[in-house]
Amino acid sequence: MKTTITGKLQEIEQRHRIRILYACESGSRAWGFPSPDSDYDVRFIYVRPLDSYLSIKETDDYLNFPLTDELDINGWDIRKTMKLISRSNTTPFEWIQSPVVYYEQEGFKDEVWNLCQNYFCRRSNIHHYLGIARGAMASIKDEELKIKKLFYILRPLLAAMWCIEKNSIAPMNISPLLELIK
Repeated sequence: MKTTITGKLQEIEQRHRIRILYACESGSRAWGFPSPDSDYDVRFIYVRPLDSYLSIKETDDYLNFPLTDELDINGWDIRKTMKLISRSNTTPFEWIQSPVVYYEQEGFKDEVWNLCQNYFCRRSNIHHYLGIARGAMASIKDEELKIKKLFYILRPLLAAMWCIEKNSIAPMNISPLLELIK
C-alpha cells in the first residue's frame, strides 16, 4: 500500500504544481488501533511555487481529494500549517509525530517538531481533546459500544490527561498514553 500512496502523492505533486515536504498517516493506523476495515488517512504538508505566494490572487491553502475505497488524502499548504502551529493547534502537532511517514523532505520533521514545542498551549490542547472525546461520546446512540469507538473516546481523554500532567504535547499514538493509567 505504501507504493500506491507514494505514487498518488507524486501524481498530486505533478497535477497541482506543488512540492510535498512531509506526508504521513493520521487516524486509527497512526493512533495504534486500526481495524481490518480502516482506510488510509494520508495527510501532507506542501509548498506551492514562489510566484503563487507573491500573487495578489487568493489561492486555497489546502487540497482535498475524493475518498476512495481505501484512501482518504488531503494536504495543507505550509503557510496554513505554520499559522495553525502558532495557534497551538493539535492537528499539525499530531501529524508531525506520526509513526507512519510516507515522505519527508530531509530534516523537515525535526525542524517542525522543535517549532511546535515553542507554541504548545496546554489549555487549548486540553479543550481540543475534550471536545473530540465529547463528540465521540455523542455519536454513540443506543447501539452497543464497539471497541474501536471506545478507543475514539479513550485516546483524546488520555491525551488531555497527558497535557494536564506533563504540560507537553500529547503523543499521537495511544501506547505511551496508556502509561498514564497503569
